Amino acid sequence: MEKLISAFEIAFLATMLVQVCDAGIGHSTPMFLNVRQFGAVGDGEALDTKAINRAIDSAASVGGGTVVLPAGKYLCGSIHLKSNICLYLDPGTTIIAGPVGEGDEYDEEEPSISVKYQDYGHSHWHNSLIWGSDLHDVSISGSGRIYGKGLFKDWVKGTRSANKSISLLRCRNVTIKDVTIVHGGWFAILATGVDNLTIDNLKIDTNRDGIDIDCCKDVHISNCSVNSPFDDGICPKSSFALGYARATENVTITNCIVSGYDEGSMLDGTFGRHAVDTLGPAHPTGRIKFGTESNGGFKNIVISNCVFEYCRGLALETVDGGLLEDVTITNITMRDIVTSPIFMRLGARMRGPDGVPVGELRRVFISNVVAYNVDPGQSVIIAGIPGHNIKDIELENIKIYYKGGGAREEGQREVPLAEKDYPEPTMFGVTPSYGMYVRFAESITLHDIHLRYLHPEYRPAIILDNVKGADIRFVRAQISDGTRSLLLRNTEDIDIFRSFNLETKHLAKTSRDGL
Repeated sequence: MEKLISAFEIAFLATMLVQVCDAGIGHSTPMFLNVRQFGAVGDGEALDTKAINRAIDSAASVGGGTVVLPAGKYLCGSIHLKSNICLYLDPGTTIIAGPVGEGDEYDEEEPSISVKYQDYGHSHWHNSLIWGSDLHDVSISGSGRIYGKGLFKDWVKGTRSANKSISLLRCRNVTIKDVTIVHGGWFAILATGVDNLTIDNLKIDTNRDGIDIDCCKDVHISNCSVNSPFDDGICPKSSFALGYARATENVTITNCIVSGYDEGSMLDGTFGRHAVDTLGPAHPTGRIKFGTESNGGFKNIVISNCVFEYCRGLALETVDGGLLEDVTITNITMRDIVTSPIFMRLGARMRGPDGVPVGELRRVFISNVVAYNVDPGQSVIIAGIPGHNIKDIELENIKIYYKGGGAREEGQREVPLAEKDYPEPTMFGVTPSYGMYVRFAESITLHDIHLRYLHPEYRPAIILDNVKGADIRFVRAQISDGTRSLLLRNTEDIDIFRSFNLETKHLAKTSRDGL
């Protein structure tokens, strides 16, 4: 009976491995290679990099296969992925990034096409714990862990710097599934120029960026929990790292949770709120953000059924000449948001080759959003720059509950243009409206919007500044005595219908008017 059960278990495991590691391997009989058969020790003390790479090379030499890391702790430098390979982490397996130093077995940073127009971390891939370039049909899966213990969270000038957990360049048909990444370094996952990429059911509790999708096409991110107190959780980008501008396009992000709890406290269930951000303001980041790298732009992107908790809000930014267009975002819930719950920024930082025009931010539809206990410093912000309006934006069925506490004099302050600044909601200081601030925009629809506060608030609810064409329907906003619900500055073609307890009206043109 014991032999029959053992045989059944082996067959079952083989079947499961085939299912989770299906990376399009060409041969009909899957090959499973145990890294221990190639000399891996798995005791957390001996370096196992070379043994794991030998197993990968062996599988690749016969057309592909599954390289299995059985339960154990594998101290490693750079692991080299290959085409037609699945790297499978058994339950109880942890790949540990060893310390950087003499004999560390990390690869050197490769020469980059360009380091001028994007952050240093976006310009190199080989200096990573697990990396691959110009590959096809590759996967990383299993319920084990990747622990970036020895990785730097940044680049240290004059030193070797291994700083990414998983790094992929110019690959296609890639799956990363079920693994957990802890303390992932500068990037837990950096995918640059990767097409047909699926990331599913990951748990990431890290010290900087969680998932960066840069210049990628046909991407599916689903069922992931990403906690990243000091940087962004899920971050589509479109840098100049490939040596040319390429859009990030055809992306779905669904059923994900992003947060900014103390590092490690999502996985251990304590959900701490004590860390101080040494990289900037002392509040958590987390969030889903488009940008800031935005040379190639973003198009055809859907975000749905996601949760933001104790982090910054949704950010859509294009400031380097790219187009940000055709985006649908729906079914979002937010709680304890520390900056603007929705931030759209078209700017002119223009970090890229000379002669590129300012980009466009247009055709964005956001619906079914609930945000509770939002910091009062920044309202919803939709901000273009003079001569470059944000266009065709629709916000529908949105309910936001701010903490409140804004002073009356804050409602009178002038907001700086900050055309070339790094895009972040705090770039404008405290917004003069508590609910929504829209400037240099056209064709804006606000439909079924509810704005409320938890403590007295003395700023206007909504300000439209240099807006051409706005349709305001069924908008409700809580206001204090002597406070205006809607303030218009240099606007034209504004339609108000059953909103703010105001009469239905069309305003052809206003220079400065409060309603």
